[in-house]
Amino acid sequence: MKNENEKNREHELRQRIVSLVRANDQALKKEMTAAEVQKLKTAASRLNQMLEAAAQAEGQELKGAAARLDQLLENIAGGKDVIRNLKRRRDWQKRRSEDG
Repeated sequence: MKNENEKNREHELRQRIVSLVRANDQALKKEMTAAEVQKLKTAASRLNQMLEAAAQAEGQELKGAAARLDQLLENIAGGKDVIRNLKRRRDWQKRRSEDG
């Protein structure tokens, strides 16, 4: 009985694998319609726009950070006390992250 159940399971598994392979082959052979191609092109275009916007935003953020670093280095070179400003900025960022 146990052997028969195992054989049945094995047979069902083989049938399922064959079925999946055939379905995959049929899906690969199916040609896309013009509407499907256009839909994919539109989605790719939107994705590209989103990626460009993210890259620009990141670039602006990096420019701001570089400007702050330049100012900090100038202040240090000029002998100014920068510790108080750094602590104030850190506290402001902590409050901002807690609120956000």
